[in-house]
Amino acid sequence: MYSERLLDHFQNPRNVGDLPAPAVTVEVSNPACGDILRLGVRFEGEIAREARYKVRGCTASIAAGSALTEWITGKTRAEMAVLDLATIEDAVGGLAPESKHAAVLCLDGVNSLLRRTPTL
Repeated sequence: MYSERLLDHFQNPRNVGDLPAPAVTVEVSNPACGDILRLGVRFEGEIAREARYKVRGCTASIAAGSALTEWITGKTRAEMAVLDLATIEDAVGGLAPESKHAAVLCLDGVNSLLRRTPTL
């Protein structure tokens, strides 16, 4: 049902936790399933130098959050702005139709983060 990559991110999540200020932290939720993602990113100029997350949700959402933090690290705001669902799904080796909400949650988190961080 789940890919090896997704299971690896679920069983060995990367970058779990919170970042202290001046990191930007956002929280988004999926009202349909109840999953919640807290995403924090520390920027140096335009570049995301560090990302952390916490998820309360299903296996796919936990794994997608982990993969998202790996993808974000080192990216510019402009690169983050073009993130799409396919990129998130690919990062975890694909998502079953009933788990695609995990990619939407991550994309919502990045979009919320970008709205909170003005470009320089």
